[in-house]
Amino acid sequence: MEIFKLIGKLSIDGLPQAESAMSKIGGAATKMGKVVAAGVAAGAAAITKMAKDAVDSYAEYEQLVGGVETLFKESGDKVQEYAQNAYKTAGMSANEYMETVTSFSASLIQSLDGDTAAAAEVANRAIIDMSDNANKMGSSMESIQNAYQGFAKQNFTMLDNLKLGGTKTEMERLIADAAKMKGIQEELGVTVDANSLSFDNIANAISVVQKNMGIANATAEEADTTIQGSAASMK
Repeated sequence: MEIFKLIGKLSIDGLPQAESAMSKIGGAATKMGKVVAAGVAAGAAAITKMAKDAVDSYAEYEQLVGGVETLFKESGDKVQEYAQNAYKTAGMSANEYMETVTSFSASLIQSLDGDTAAAAEVANRAIIDMSDNANKMGSSMESIQNAYQGFAKQNFTMLDNLKLGGTKTEMERLIADAAKMKGIQEELGVTVDANSLSFDNIANAISVVQKNMGIANATAEEADTTIQGSAASMK
């Protein structure tokens, strides 16, 4: 009988501790439930945002494709092909590439007498030149894009954005220098007219000069050989 009384006493004495332990377990479970619920909510929000971004990006892509096809007509497929590879050649997304190319291509196509196939090639090289210049010279991509848009309108004041000069006279000198570099012209498959300020000739001259300065292909090399470049390509 004494034993049963003792067990009963121990059971009664231990009840508050047991209740306390169960209360703590319950509290922890509640907190864990809240954490899990918050995690699920955050994950759902992230997925929702990702889906929205994807839809918005594709809608923008379709709109840009329409612009490219309007400008380049039968050569539009070639521009889209270059856009798909722009992540490794120019460090851009396809959308960024097409947005850039449409910003100056009307003037470029006009300077080439409507030759859209030639314009697609010059535009692609020009965009790669922009990215290479940004990588090597430290200017922002936006400022370089603005400079090319200026060149398309015969405005040479932003040549300095490429760290290559800043006046019409300096542009003329750059073109004259490029015209003398026959070996590089042949290597790039371009011809530079020393006396022309047409937009296509300007783009070709910049390509030649940057090749001579060792700027060419900086973006593609970065994508292949650096962590930052590889991460940008992956993104």
